[in-house]
Amino acid sequence: MSVKPSQHYDTFESPVGLLYLIFSKKSLVGISFNKPDNAAFKKGSAPEGFIKELEDYFKGADKGFNQTTRFLKGTDFEKRVWSCLKDIPFGETRPYKWVAEKIGNPSATRAVGQALSKNPIPIVLPCHRIIESDGSPGGYSSGKNIKIRLLEMEYYSTGKNKPSW
Repeated sequence: MSVKPSQHYDTFESPVGLLYLIFSKKSLVGISFNKPDNAAFKKGSAPEGFIKELEDYFKGADKGFNQTTRFLKGTDFEKRVWSCLKDIPFGETRPYKWVAEKIGNPSATRAVGQALSKNPIPIVLPCHRIIESDGSPGGYSSGKNIKIRLLEMEYYSTGKNKPSW
């Protein structure tokens, strides 16, 4: 696969580890804890505005993300799951069932979990805010400890009580 000049990645040192920010043209298409395949993306620079949004997020600011995102892959179902994550406020959580109901398929909680494990843009599309119906954190594709750290950071920033997990 040849690299197109419009495809690139940048890095961001976060409190949960080094993040690889993956772009296609001006759209964010991925955030990963693993370096992208050099054959697919070259090193470049993320927009300064997006870097500022990430810095604000990790400082506990509830400002949201304005960076344009785009999905390069995924089924229609997965894209609906990922897109609805934007509706979960900073410092709050929702159960898998909420996502299934939100996308109009209330019996698809397991499929929702599978789709969340493939979320290409974690943090910006906050799959870490999806928890089990009993209040336990559930899984996270980048590791349960990172999920808990992100949730605790958001809870502390909002002044809410930390969950007892």
